Amino acid sequence: MDEETAAAELMQMINGYQVSQAICVAATLGIADCLGEGARTSDELAAMTAAHPQSLYRLLRALASVGVFHEGEGRSFTLAPLGRALRSDAPHSVAPWARMVERPYYRQAWSDLLHSVRTGENAFHHAYGMGVWDYRARQPEESAIFDSAMSSFAPPVAAAVLEAYDFSGFKTLMDVGGGQGVLLAAILAVNPHLNGVLFDQPQVVAGAAATIGAVADRCQVVAGDFFASVPEGADGHLMKWILHDWDDERSLAVLKSSRRSIEPDGKLLVLESILAPRNEGARAKFADLNMLAVPGGQERTTEEYGRLYEASGFALARVFDTGPRISIMECRPV
Repeated sequence: MDEETAAAELMQMINGYQVSQAICVAATLGIADCLGEGARTSDELAAMTAAHPQSLYRLLRALASVGVFHEGEGRSFTLAPLGRALRSDAPHSVAPWARMVERPYYRQAWSDLLHSVRTGENAFHHAYGMGVWDYRARQPEESAIFDSAMSSFAPPVAAAVLEAYDFSGFKTLMDVGGGQGVLLAAILAVNPHLNGVLFDQPQVVAGAAATIGAVADRCQVVAGDFFASVPEGADGHLMKWILHDWDDERSLAVLKSSRRSIEPDGKLLVLESILAPRNEGARAKFADLNMLAVPGGQERTTEEYGRLYEASGFALARVFDTGPRISIMECRPV
């Protein structure tokens, strides 16, 4: 690659935030849902979304230039194949995540990434004087947007997990930090012998009733703090995207809570992205920067996870690769 081409490609990466922010604004306005299957003019879309007509047109034409929308005659727009994933009813909708990423507090944490790199401190705490979980607890709207973003990932993750792992050996499966129960409900739906426990903070599980409705007769909802303790009685513990939110000390606290309560012959299933070798795996490695900037955690290698399990009384038994986003680490109490 010659220097001119390299500079052009690097400039495109540098300006990537512009595309990201434009997509997030379109998602927040609900443009993809307004378009549905037909064409609408930018003025029609402005009226539907309470947006400034000319400014919205400028946004839409920019996103059409990168393949999110398609611009036709008379400032009319349709959804391009890429943009269909912004519809709220799309099977793999990214709209909830885009709406969360657009929030000012999230962007501000990334703006303070330099502070984290220089000091090792969490960028969000530096910017706001508290951790992101405390911030969301004090801002119910932000907490709801975050919960929606996390729930949107659950269906495709659940499909991959169910294809990769056999849950028939469990009697009771507890989803530790399971949010509103999307993943657990999917597992229970295809394992009719299985009972479930959804465990998370009170303000989170308060919204779980609609999610677990179809399996409510087999799913107990329990509120609590997984740093302090985890309910007893389950022979299977499930943790999806929990440990990566925390540093080693706090991750060990969660794991030790699980170890104290899990049945002696039980299994802990940890679902996380695992860092790839050098020069590979950009998705997980940039997710690791997100952990540094926002919640203050980290992504890890298999070896790093193994050391955490050993220190908390578990042994890593097997690893199931379910795709680029997540792996299943099966651990046993020792």
